[in-house]
Amino acid sequence: MSQHLSSVDTSTPVAELPEVLERFCTLYNQLDKGNLSQLKDVYSQDIHFQDPFGQVSGLNELTEYMAGAYGNVLHCRFRFSSPVIQQQWCTIPWVMELRHKRIRNGKTVFVDGISHLEISNGKVRFHRDYFDAGQLLYENLPVVGGAIRWVKRQAG
Repeated sequence: MSQHLSSVDTSTPVAELPEVLERFCTLYNQLDKGNLSQLKDVYSQDIHFQDPFGQVSGLNELTEYMAGAYGNVLHCRFRFSSPVIQQQWCTIPWVMELRHKRIRNGKTVFVDGISHLEISNGKVRFHRDYFDAGQLLYENLPVVGGAIRWVKRQAG
């Protein structure tokens, strides 16, 4: 992988998985509202995608979902860590570096997350992202964000 990631392999992976994972990582570090057509290079037509904000099925729905998600993004890059691979399944941790028009006035926010993927026939067939929606959104809202950060500090 060009990111020089090592992987933890708990079984024999599907032969195409490293190549698909490389395309996945590259896609997400180039993706923006102007090149959503590249999703078809990584995802199968019957993709099932889910994150804390919603879920969609099918490549057309995913493209529409990403158009909404990336509509006000100024900059988005991911630092991927070592994936854990088991046959056709892969889990890859990441840190997202995001600048969004409506979050913190376009200042950079960092969000920790993990993607759980299933690879089939050379494409991602299942993709579920796990991340703290509060870290991305709620903690960065005026007034409410300060209160949420305070509560997290008190609970931690």
